[in-house]
Amino acid sequence: MEKKAKALVLLSGGLDSRLALMMMKDQLGKENVEAVHFVLPFEGCSHRKKEVIQFAKQHGIKIYILNCMEGQLLKEYIKILRHPKFGRGTALNPCIDCHIFLLKEAKKIARKIKADIVVTGEVIGERPMSQRRNILYLIEKESGLKGKLLRPLSAKLLPPTDAEKKGLIDRNKLEGIAGRQRKRQIELAEKYGISYPNPAGGCLLCYPDFCKKVLPVLKSRKNITGFDIELFKVGRHFENGNIILGKSKEENGKLEYISKKYKKGIIIIPNQPGPAALIRNWKYIRKAKELIKNYSKRTITSFDVVLYRTGKRTD
Repeated sequence: MEKKAKALVLLSGGLDSRLALMMMKDQLGKENVEAVHFVLPFEGCSHRKKEVIQFAKQHGIKIYILNCMEGQLLKEYIKILRHPKFGRGTALNPCIDCHIFLLKEAKKIARKIKADIVVTGEVIGERPMSQRRNILYLIEKESGLKGKLLRPLSAKLLPPTDAEKKGLIDRNKLEGIAGRQRKRQIELAEKYGISYPNPAGGCLLCYPDFCKKVLPVLKSRKNITGFDIELFKVGRHFENGNIILGKSKEENGKLEYISKKYKKGIIIIPNQPGPAALIRNWKYIRKAKELIKNYSKRTITSFDVVLYRTGKRTD
């Protein structure tokens, strides 16, 4: 092949996406491969962005970071979460709509860099909702990437992309993996000499207990912000998310950090070791103090109240 395709790889940071990137780099050369990573509101791994940037840098791949925790991208994501066109999984997870959303955003970057193909690490049958064969076809169509979306790990089991038909991608060097077993992926990881994280975390919207925190806020608040997203991941929630109690010293610190970062909320700190509380409104202060006393092992007699937007601290 004299001419090679240019590829944009969706790099989540998991084993499959790392392999997809390495396969493209191996076949096309690093000068013809770029990557995009999405910082998603409900991803379970807090260190993923740092790991992905390090991996891309290690292999000489230019990477774009799209932060869906703020601005228009967050608004669009929350809209999908509220009204998923293609339904939800076991909890609030709008997996199919989420994949389409990510690919549409990737498509915008692909146009700017004049990429011939958009590449993902998806594997037929690996995910019960979003990676069934018919759903892969649906996602390709809905994202406007028909013929332009390459899944190199399962490519031999799928119709060839336009780039393959034109000889810009060598189909013989692609894989035909299906199912949830990762034996072949591990073999490929050894071949390329790459490390990868253990499967963990995943999308928090797949967990019913976590969604119990999200749903009341989703129903009661018109605008969901990064402040709300970060609070979902901390502590015990009461009064439809208007009172959050830390479950440990570390979580008490996180509540203070979030309040200080966004200059929102009111922090209530007991005078004895116990749960701190973040409240969204002054009207919840009495209830929050009662909850702190109920969840404390020691007798609480006084509290500090802190407004980080002003730096004010009172008893």
